[in-house]
Amino acid sequence: MPNTNTPVRHVLLVEDDEEDYLFTKELLEELEGTRHELGWASDYKAALEASRSARYDVCLVDYRLGPDNGIDLARTLIAEGHKMPVILLTARSTPEDVVTGLDSGADDYLSKPFRLAELLARVRLRLRPVHTSEVFVLTYGDLRLDLRTRQAQAGGRTVDLSAREYALAEVLLRHPGQVLSREQLLSHVWGYDYDPGSNVVEVYIRYLRNKIGAGRIATVRGIGYRLTQPAPAAAAAR
Repeated sequence: MPNTNTPVRHVLLVEDDEEDYLFTKELLEELEGTRHELGWASDYKAALEASRSARYDVCLVDYRLGPDNGIDLARTLIAEGHKMPVILLTARSTPEDVVTGLDSGADDYLSKPFRLAELLARVRLRLRPVHTSEVFVLTYGDLRLDLRTRQAQAGGRTVDLSAREYALAEVLLRHPGQVLSREQLLSHVWGYDYDPGSNVVEVYIRYLRNKIGAGRIATVRGIGYRLTQPAPAAAAAR
Protein backbone atom coordinates (compact mmCIF):
# COMPACT_ATOMS: atom_id res chain seq x y z
CA MET A 1 0.00 0.00 0.00
CA PRO A 2 1.37 3.47 -0.88
CA ASN A 3 2.78 5.55 1.95
CA THR A 4 0.16 8.05 3.12
CA ASN A 5 2.89 10.71 3.27
CA THR A 6 3.41 10.41 -0.48
CA PRO A 7 1.95 13.41 -2.37
CA VAL A 8 -1.18 12.70 -4.35
CA ARG A 9 -0.63 12.87 -8.12
CA HIS A 10 -3.62 13.93 -10.20
CA VAL A 11 -4.16 12.24 -13.57
CA LEU A 12 -6.78 13.24 -16.14
CA LEU A 13 -7.94 10.48 -18.50
CA VAL A 14 -9.78 11.65 -21.62
CA GLU A 15 -11.50 8.53 -22.92
CA ASP A 16 -15.03 7.92 -24.20
CA ASP A 17 -15.14 4.31 -22.98
CA GLU A 18 -15.97 3.84 -19.29
CA GLU A 19 -14.47 0.34 -19.22
CA ASP A 20 -11.13 1.74 -20.38
CA TYR A 21 -11.35 4.37 -17.64
CA LEU A 22 -11.87 1.73 -14.95
CA PHE A 23 -9.09 -0.40 -16.42
CA THR A 24 -6.64 2.51 -16.37
CA LYS A 25 -7.68 3.40 -12.83
CA GLU A 26 -6.73 -0.10 -11.69
CA LEU A 27 -3.38 0.15 -13.45
CA LEU A 28 -2.46 3.43 -11.78
CA GLU A 29 -3.28 1.96 -8.41
CA GLU A 30 -0.52 -0.60 -9.05
CA LEU A 31 2.20 2.05 -9.17
CA GLU A 32 4.30 1.51 -6.07
CA GLY A 33 5.21 4.46 -3.89
CA THR A 34 2.62 6.79 -5.44
CA ARG A 35 -0.96 7.84 -4.80
CA HIS A 36 -3.27 8.89 -7.58
CA GLU A 37 -6.58 10.58 -8.09
CA LEU A 38 -7.86 9.84 -11.57
CA GLY A 39 -10.19 12.31 -13.20
CA TRP A 40 -12.25 11.21 -16.17
CA ALA A 41 -13.56 13.20 -19.14
CA SER A 42 -15.48 11.41 -21.87
CA ASP A 43 -15.23 14.07 -24.59
CA TYR A 44 -13.41 17.20 -25.74
CA LYS A 45 -15.70 19.67 -23.95
CA ALA A 46 -15.63 17.80 -20.66
CA ALA A 47 -11.83 17.55 -20.85
CA LEU A 48 -11.46 21.32 -21.25
CA GLU A 49 -13.83 21.96 -18.35
CA ALA A 50 -11.91 19.50 -16.15
CA SER A 51 -8.52 21.01 -17.02
CA ARG A 52 -9.81 24.51 -16.26
CA SER A 53 -11.40 23.61 -12.92
CA ALA A 54 -8.61 21.46 -11.43
CA ARG A 55 -4.86 21.05 -11.65
CA TYR A 56 -3.57 17.77 -13.08
CA ASP A 57 -0.04 16.37 -13.15
CA VAL A 58 -0.46 14.37 -16.37
CA CYS A 59 -3.15 13.91 -19.02
CA LEU A 60 -3.85 10.66 -20.90
CA VAL A 61 -5.77 11.42 -24.11
CA ASP A 62 -7.36 8.96 -26.50
CA TYR A 63 -6.46 9.98 -30.07
CA ARG A 64 -10.06 9.51 -31.19
CA LEU A 65 -12.80 10.98 -29.02
CA GLY A 66 -15.93 10.03 -30.89
CA PRO A 67 -16.44 12.95 -33.31
CA ASP A 68 -13.60 14.89 -31.68
CA ASN A 69 -9.85 14.57 -31.98
CA GLY A 70 -7.28 14.13 -29.24
CA ILE A 71 -4.83 16.12 -31.36
CA ASP A 72 -7.08 19.19 -31.20
CA LEU A 73 -7.42 18.79 -27.46
CA ALA A 74 -3.65 18.60 -26.99
CA ARG A 75 -3.21 21.77 -29.04
CA THR A 76 -5.88 23.59 -27.05
CA LEU A 77 -4.34 22.59 -23.71
CA ILE A 78 -0.96 23.90 -24.85
CA ALA A 79 -2.52 27.13 -26.20
CA GLU A 80 -4.24 27.72 -22.84
CA GLY A 81 -0.93 27.43 -21.03
CA HIS A 82 -1.41 24.10 -19.27
CA LYS A 83 1.93 22.64 -18.16
CA MET A 84 0.83 19.05 -17.53
CA PRO A 85 2.44 16.43 -19.82
CA VAL A 86 0.06 14.95 -22.41
CA ILE A 87 0.29 11.29 -23.44
CA LEU A 88 -1.68 10.25 -26.53
CA LEU A 89 -3.19 6.75 -26.55
CA THR A 90 -3.94 5.55 -30.07
CA ALA A 91 -4.22 2.65 -32.45
CA ARG A 92 -2.64 4.80 -35.17
CA SER A 93 1.13 4.33 -35.28
CA THR A 94 2.42 5.26 -38.74
CA PRO A 95 5.39 7.68 -38.78
CA GLU A 96 3.06 10.39 -40.10
CA ASP A 97 0.63 9.87 -37.21
CA VAL A 98 3.49 9.97 -34.70
CA VAL A 99 4.81 13.25 -36.12
CA THR A 100 1.31 14.79 -36.18
CA GLY A 101 0.69 13.75 -32.59
CA LEU A 102 3.95 15.12 -31.26
CA ASP A 103 3.66 18.32 -33.31
CA SER A 104 0.39 18.97 -31.49
CA GLY A 105 2.44 19.48 -28.34
CA ALA A 106 1.89 16.02 -26.86
CA ASP A 107 4.82 14.77 -24.78
CA ASP A 108 4.40 11.08 -25.47
CA TYR A 109 2.66 8.67 -27.82
CA LEU A 110 1.56 5.15 -26.86
CA SER A 111 0.16 2.77 -29.47
CA LYS A 112 -2.69 0.40 -28.72
CA PRO A 113 -2.69 -2.38 -27.77
CA PHE A 114 0.03 -1.56 -25.26
CA ARG A 115 1.60 -3.64 -22.53
CA LEU A 116 0.51 -2.80 -19.00
CA ALA A 117 4.10 -2.33 -17.83
CA GLU A 118 4.70 0.12 -20.67
CA LEU A 119 1.78 2.36 -19.71
CA LEU A 120 2.89 2.35 -16.08
CA ALA A 121 6.45 3.22 -17.11
CA ARG A 122 5.28 6.12 -19.31
CA VAL A 123 3.12 7.59 -16.55
CA ARG A 124 5.89 7.11 -13.99
CA LEU A 125 8.36 8.87 -16.29
CA ARG A 126 6.10 11.88 -16.79
CA LEU A 127 5.31 12.15 -13.09
CA ARG A 128 8.95 12.51 -12.11
CA PRO A 129 9.69 15.86 -10.47
CA VAL A 130 11.20 18.47 -12.77
CA HIS A 131 14.63 19.66 -11.66
CA THR A 132 15.49 23.22 -12.57
CA SER A 133 18.85 24.03 -14.07
CA GLU A 134 21.19 26.84 -13.13
CA VAL A 135 21.92 27.37 -16.82
CA PHE A 136 19.32 29.56 -18.51
CA VAL A 137 20.95 30.19 -21.90
CA LEU A 138 22.64 27.56 -24.05
CA THR A 139 25.06 28.79 -26.72
CA TYR A 140 27.34 27.27 -29.32
CA GLY A 141 28.96 29.73 -31.66
CA ASP A 142 26.20 32.04 -32.85
CA LEU A 143 23.47 29.52 -32.02
CA ARG A 144 21.58 30.54 -28.86
CA LEU A 145 18.71 28.99 -26.92
CA ASP A 146 17.06 30.86 -24.02
CA LEU A 147 15.51 28.29 -21.66
CA ARG A 148 13.38 30.90 -19.89
CA THR A 149 11.75 32.52 -22.92
CA ARG A 150 12.12 29.43 -25.17
CA GLN A 151 13.51 31.72 -27.85
CA ALA A 152 16.06 30.47 -30.35
CA GLN A 153 18.53 32.50 -32.38
CA ALA A 154 20.83 31.43 -35.20
CA GLY A 155 23.28 33.82 -36.79
CA GLY A 156 21.69 36.76 -34.98
CA ARG A 157 18.18 36.05 -36.28
CA THR A 158 15.28 34.73 -34.22
CA VAL A 159 13.88 31.40 -35.40
CA ASP A 160 10.47 29.99 -34.53
CA LEU A 161 10.71 26.38 -33.33
CA SER A 162 7.91 23.94 -32.58
CA ALA A 163 7.91 22.25 -29.17
CA ARG A 164 9.62 19.13 -30.52
CA GLU A 165 12.16 21.09 -32.60
CA TYR A 166 12.99 23.13 -29.51
CA ALA A 167 13.52 19.97 -27.42
CA LEU A 168 15.79 18.51 -30.10
CA ALA A 169 17.81 21.74 -30.32
CA GLU A 170 18.17 21.77 -26.54
CA VAL A 171 19.58 18.24 -26.43
CA LEU A 172 22.08 19.03 -29.18
CA LEU A 173 23.14 22.26 -27.46
CA ARG A 174 23.67 20.45 -24.17
CA HIS A 175 26.11 18.14 -25.98
CA PRO A 176 27.88 20.43 -28.50
CA GLY A 177 30.26 18.58 -30.81
CA GLN A 178 29.27 15.23 -29.30
CA VAL A 179 27.87 12.53 -31.57
CA LEU A 180 24.40 11.54 -30.38
CA SER A 181 22.90 8.34 -31.68
CA ARG A 182 19.36 8.09 -33.01
CA GLU A 183 18.47 6.05 -29.91
CA GLN A 184 19.89 8.72 -27.59
CA LEU A 185 17.86 11.43 -29.30
CA LEU A 186 14.71 9.32 -29.03
CA SER A 187 15.35 8.79 -25.33
CA HIS A 188 16.10 12.45 -24.54
CA VAL A 189 13.49 14.12 -26.75
CA TRP A 190 10.64 11.64 -26.91
CA GLY A 191 11.27 9.68 -23.72
CA TYR A 192 10.93 6.19 -25.16
CA ASP A 193 11.92 3.96 -28.07
CA TYR A 194 9.93 4.06 -31.29
CA ASP A 195 9.30 1.21 -33.66
CA PRO A 196 12.70 0.54 -35.29
CA GLY A 197 11.13 1.46 -38.62
CA SER A 198 10.12 4.94 -37.51
CA ASN A 199 11.95 7.87 -39.11
CA VAL A 200 10.78 10.53 -36.64
CA VAL A 201 14.35 11.55 -35.70
CA GLU A 202 15.34 12.03 -39.32
CA VAL A 203 12.18 14.04 -39.97
CA TYR A 204 12.85 16.44 -37.11
CA ILE A 205 16.54 16.77 -37.88
CA ARG A 206 15.46 17.93 -41.35
CA TYR A 207 12.94 20.37 -39.87
CA LEU A 208 15.57 21.81 -37.53
CA ARG A 209 18.18 22.12 -40.26
CA ASN A 210 15.74 24.06 -42.40
CA LYS A 211 15.33 26.61 -39.61
CA ILE A 212 18.80 26.99 -38.06
CA GLY A 213 20.92 26.12 -41.09
CA ALA A 214 21.90 22.76 -42.57
CA GLY A 215 25.58 23.32 -41.75
CA ARG A 216 24.91 23.31 -38.00
CA ILE A 217 23.93 19.64 -37.70
CA ALA A 218 26.32 17.07 -39.12
CA THR A 219 25.34 13.51 -39.95
CA VAL A 220 27.84 10.91 -38.76
CA ARG A 221 26.98 8.03 -41.06
CA GLY A 222 25.97 4.87 -39.26
CA ILE A 223 26.17 6.53 -35.83
CA GLY A 224 24.00 9.62 -35.45
CA TYR A 225 24.20 13.42 -35.43
CA ARG A 226 26.27 16.14 -33.81
CA LEU A 227 26.01 19.90 -33.47
CA THR A 228 28.79 21.64 -35.35
CA GLN A 229 29.91 25.10 -36.40
CA PRO A 230 28.89 26.06 -39.95
CA ALA A 231 31.69 26.83 -42.37
CA PRO A 232 32.47 30.60 -42.55
CA ALA A 233 31.21 30.78 -46.13
CA ALA A 234 27.91 29.17 -45.16
CA ALA A 235 27.48 31.55 -42.22
CA ALA A 236 28.24 34.57 -44.41
CA ALA A 237 25.73 33.41 -47.00
CA ARG A 238 22.94 33.76 -44.42
